Amino acid sequence: MTFEEYVSSRGPALVRLARLLTGDEHRAEDLTQDVLSRAYLRWRRIARTDRPDVYVRRMLVNANTSWWRRRSSRELAVAGFADRPYPGDLGTETAERDEMWRLVQALPDRQRAVLVLRYYEDLDDATIAQILDCSPVTVRTHAMRALTHLRARYGVPSTNGSRP
Repeated sequence: MTFEEYVSSRGPALVRLARLLTGDEHRAEDLTQDVLSRAYLRWRRIARTDRPDVYVRRMLVNANTSWWRRRSSRELAVAGFADRPYPGDLGTETAERDEMWRLVQALPDRQRAVLVLRYYEDLDDATIAQILDCSPVTVRTHAMRALTHLRARYGVPSTNGSRP
């Protein structure tokens, strides 16, 4: 597969993954462009791997993490949870989705990456472990901690260790 074929087939999915990791459409496009430009330089070696998509996704996750490390400060959400709408309001579903997304964005980088790769990209633990360069047990630990944190912050009772 040539680099051009790869980008035309997987480019939109990479931008979507970057958008979910960064939470910002413009930053996602910049991040994807940066990663693809670095991948282009190494494409012969990347194309020879069994799963070039795993390699490029790993590059994307690592580039996002590096960007966050370089950043001097993070944005903080101003709206509190007291602003939560009541059931039956017109914008309840959208407001709840926005609130949940703010909570996901506040998670540590690895936990957010695991949730995005698992629930948005629909990848299994073994593939996520390859992308994040860790063990499947570590992936499950990050997922468990992230979901526990989200449940606690969103006000959902714990499920006592059962998988969602």
